[in-house]
Amino acid sequence: MTDMQQTGERLYRINGLDLALPAALATEAIAEKLSDGSYEADEARAVDRCVRPGFRVLELGAGLGYVGTLAAKMTEPENVLSIEANPDLLPVIEGNHRRNGVGGVSLMHGAVVGHAEEGATASFHLAAGFTGSRLGAKGGRQVEVPLIGFHELLRAHRPHVVLMDVEGAEAQFFDRPWKCPLRFCVMEIHPKQYGADVIKKIVDRMSDMDMTYDPVTSRGKILGFRRVWGESA
Repeated sequence: MTDMQQTGERLYRINGLDLALPAALATEAIAEKLSDGSYEADEARAVDRCVRPGFRVLELGAGLGYVGTLAAKMTEPENVLSIEANPDLLPVIEGNHRRNGVGGVSLMHGAVVGHAEEGATASFHLAAGFTGSRLGAKGGRQVEVPLIGFHELLRAHRPHVVLMDVEGAEAQFFDRPWKCPLRFCVMEIHPKQYGADVIKKIVDRMSDMDMTYDPVTSRGKILGFRRVWGESA
């Protein structure tokens, strides 16, 4: 780790990448994970498993830009679309993309929901640090953010891989089949925010789309799916 005093940032080396984190967003827990290499380790393994040259990747919840950068290294930066709701993180993500040579990644600001009317916004809760920020939480610091419809994103980007950590908003994304050439989907589920019926709905919808449980990318609250390929695939 190197202190970048002139910018109030700390620079971490993790998995071959350089990630800058502003001091204002650095909780002790996040800094420790960045220092010991455990930050988003499961998500990093999922990228290695799922992303292949030429694949388009949709990342919901970009964080520091770590996972999106790894994905861009595996495919091409122009194939990666990252979405982040927290406005404080946008310059951090852009800086980390540039720092690691993937400045061509597309970054959109907004909170992804099942359906969004054009121009719609909502109040977004900013947690201490940056993890745990989400729609619907009360109190604390609130900012108004654009809403982005999930199925509209699928139609526009047509991803082969969907990676998501959206603090419970994923419950809205499984109302109908996804219109995209999906090969892998990896998400963090949030059982404290919804019941077993929602988890069953997620699994059932994936099964309806010829997606099956992927033990390689699944671990704890990280739930991975892969397409069921035929013998000739």
